[in-house]
Amino acid sequence: MRKRSSDSNGFLVLDKPSGITSFEALGSVKRAFDTGRVGHTGTLDRFARGVLVALVGRYARLSEYFTASDKVYLAGIRFGTETDTLDPEGTIIARGPLPDRAALEAVLPTFRGDILQAPPAFSAVHIEGRRAYERALAGEDVRPEPRPVTILGLDLLDYSDGLARMRVRCSKGTYIRSLARDIAEACGTRAHLETLVREASGPFRIEDGIPPEAADSSSLRVLDPELCETLGLPPVRLAPGQEAFFLRGGPLTKGRFAKPPEGVGFRGVFSAEGTFLGVLEIRDGTYSYRVVLGTSA
Repeated sequence: MRKRSSDSNGFLVLDKPSGITSFEALGSVKRAFDTGRVGHTGTLDRFARGVLVALVGRYARLSEYFTASDKVYLAGIRFGTETDTLDPEGTIIARGPLPDRAALEAVLPTFRGDILQAPPAFSAVHIEGRRAYERALAGEDVRPEPRPVTILGLDLLDYSDGLARMRVRCSKGTYIRSLARDIAEACGTRAHLETLVREASGPFRIEDGIPPEAADSSSLRVLDPELCETLGLPPVRLAPGQEAFFLRGGPLTKGRFAKPPEGVGFRGVFSAEGTFLGVLEIRDGTYSYRVVLGTSA
């Protein structure tokens, strides 16, 4: 049964197939719930497959907390040719020799940990107010500035006939296309990303995903304390009878909570009965609202 936007609030774990854009996948969700209020936690390129978390209704306001999670990818890197888009849909712009396995394995340690990475020219990063890909399509020489990312894991699973299969665990903001380019350059050659599967985004795994066209109310999920913890939002519970006060945005004091939260940072707020209500921030010993969702969340 289709739910309208007024009563649909939660998230869906999609398994986006290759061959469609992330926005096309999210379009299926919008139609299923008859709403334009659908956010996401990081898009996938058309050629890529894997986990795409869709945020429906008021949950779209939680995007920054979902996107902060680490990602896991299975990447197929084709050595010997580089394309302008660094993926299989681009035009070949350079060629190079095939590295041997020893040379490839020798450079991988330099890409583990905290590194600086320049996003691809064909990417959504902003350069002086315009998207990089818009400038690239206009024929400009686009060179986005390097930025810090973290490669938490980088394992070579297989290498044969110039195709390397690697599993990458990384921080948000990492471009696997750029990683393929940079690994090849370190080997003295060129490469592009031939295949990509996002196997996990934070606690959400590809085996939990559903096809976009299968989205309906039965697959809509809401946050619980355990998921909040994995998203970096340690859960706090309001004292009995305080839910309406929180939803009205009343001043937050320690007496409003079953156990007053301490420390600093963001917290996921639940009613005494266990309903997720929103996010607060603790700073300098005071509590402030970040997101208030409402009772139908």
